Amino acid sequence: MELLSKIELWVIKNLNHLGIDEQYSSYCYIAIAFLVILSIGWIANLVVKKFIVEILRSVAKRTNTKLGEYLLQESFFLRLSHLAPAFVISTLSEFVFQNYPVFNGFIAVLVNLYLVVITLWVIDALVDTLYKLYEESSLSTKLPLKGICQAVKIVVNVTGIIFILSILLDKSPLYFFSGLGALTAVLLLVFKDVILGLVAGIQLTANNMVRKGDWVEMPKYGANGDVIDVALTTIKIQNWDKTITTIPAHALVSDAFKNWRGMSESGGRRIKRSIYLDLSSVCFLKESEVLELERIELLKDYLSGKRSDIGEEGLDFEEHGLAAPLLNGRNLTNSGTFRAYCIEYLRAHPSIHQKGMTFLIRQLAPTEKGLPIEIYVFVNDVRWIEYEAIQSDIFDHLIAALPVFNLRAFQLPSDASFAHFSQSLG
Repeated sequence: MELLSKIELWVIKNLNHLGIDEQYSSYCYIAIAFLVILSIGWIANLVVKKFIVEILRSVAKRTNTKLGEYLLQESFFLRLSHLAPAFVISTLSEFVFQNYPVFNGFIAVLVNLYLVVITLWVIDALVDTLYKLYEESSLSTKLPLKGICQAVKIVVNVTGIIFILSILLDKSPLYFFSGLGALTAVLLLVFKDVILGLVAGIQLTANNMVRKGDWVEMPKYGANGDVIDVALTTIKIQNWDKTITTIPAHALVSDAFKNWRGMSESGGRRIKRSIYLDLSSVCFLKESEVLELERIELLKDYLSGKRSDIGEEGLDFEEHGLAAPLLNGRNLTNSGTFRAYCIEYLRAHPSIHQKGMTFLIRQLAPTEKGLPIEIYVFVNDVRWIEYEAIQSDIFDHLIAALPVFNLRAFQLPSDASFAHFSQSLG
């Protein structure tokens, strides 16, 4: 204390010798002392960065852990080093300017503001680090926390702003927190969209409605593709044409959308498609036709069972035309035998789920387009390109097999059909 007073008197005395008026010499002393304190604070910051931070960096690199790597990426240690000059300046100012309470109080306000800002900066880096660690875990695919992390940042930064106002206006933080209640109506009106997005983002995350990587379809917004980002207030979807659709988070809560995640997780992707048979090609099978079809390996057991079921008489009739007595018994039809072939073919197909998922080959009601034979099965490969290839191969084969059963696929007349008809007439 005595040393400080002697230094102060010595400085003021020398300033007076330099011709500076005595009333201004005190201000000059304050300025010089403040510059010295700032210099010491800068040196402290430099020492911490050069030595302590470098040591922490080397330790983080040697441990070779994800935590250390992400802390370095987010400059956590560098941001933390900025706290050192604040403590140095605060401590020295209280000692040097104890005879100048007004200036000492001013420095205390600046230091407190600086500490709040740096603390927010450090917390921001820490939240980002923890989020990156979470993204590396297996839980990140099941529960996206980006929106929650953004909400935490908002709460932390709003709290920091309240502390800054508290320091500037010299009021208790509780004063501002209590004032928020009176401003609730105004805040709800001004920040309606933000609040809706915040609440919806938390709902989406908590209820696990949308994850990064999900295939989402929402025609209202022209969205049909993979989710590439789940933020606090928006969801980004990359459509199949590589365009990006941004949808408000609250729209996914209030409107209907389709998430194909269940299909992906089940391991099966549905085929639901019909082959329309020309009704004029549907007929009873003759014995010679049955004998020909019995050469097909997949139909041997089926036709053998039918022979024992309906008897030989049901297959023994005139080769030329159908006789009325045929309707007195049971007979095989080419459409029914074709359905049996579809069943056996798909049962033997390695890319079709055989158990645990619907396997159905059925005949639907005839329409103006013919007799629909619907294939309703599940492919065991959910990848889009592979699924389409399997589906195409299956229907290529089944359509090509129709003439073997004396069946024709229905299609509307085309120019080629009329040209063929005119040639046959002329």
